[in-house]
Amino acid sequence: MNRGKMMDLGNHWEDLRKQARQLENETDLKLVSFSKLGTNYSSFRELSTPGDTSPLLNKSNSDHMFETMAMEIEQLLSRLTDVNDKMSDYTQNLGVNSQSAALLHTLQRHRDILQDYSHEFNKTKANILAYRDREDLLGAVHRDIDAYKNSSRQDLYLKEHEHLRNSDRLVDEQISIALATKENMKGQKNALSTVTQKLNALANRFPLINGLIQKINLRKKRDSIIIALVVSACIILLLLYALH
Repeated sequence: MNRGKMMDLGNHWEDLRKQARQLENETDLKLVSFSKLGTNYSSFRELSTPGDTSPLLNKSNSDHMFETMAMEIEQLLSRLTDVNDKMSDYTQNLGVNSQSAALLHTLQRHRDILQDYSHEFNKTKANILAYRDREDLLGAVHRDIDAYKNSSRQDLYLKEHEHLRNSDRLVDEQISIALATKENMKGQKNALSTVTQKLNALANRFPLINGLIQKINLRKKRDSIIIALVVSACIILLLLYALH
């Protein structure tokens, strides 16, 4: 009876070890793939340029693969933890002997493997999340900068357009002023021509008046010359007096 019970317990232990080794192998393969995904994820983000919309589908696929693989590894680690707990319960039911010492050594080795896998998984996951958060933040900053540049460029175009409109308006005003001035000068020219024609007609009609006007003009010129000579003589005399 005791021998049969011992055989059942031994078979149970072997089943637990097989489950542990199988889960460890599956977890190890998943962790290798997960680590490669982290490397490819970083490389993909570095090759993607800000504002480039073409790799959005690949980015979405990478994020989906990351979430899926992380969930699968967490499930494997949880199952492996349960198996380790069952193995621990098994060893506690045994007495203190050489066999239990060997089992405890085996259990400790499985626990160390579980701890290493958990540490590696958490480290890789944290690195990917940190890198993704940093890239998302940088992407948001780049998008804000691009939006600001586009807005500034549009404002510049609007200001330039307004400047051109004001320049056109000023040119139109200057042209209008020039045309008005031209018309005014033309009117003055016509008025002066009319006055000149009337004066000529008046002089032709009254020759005596024309001659009298000419004599008056000649007398004015003569008086001006005499006054100029007198003033010049006075200035010369004053200069001579001042020099002596």
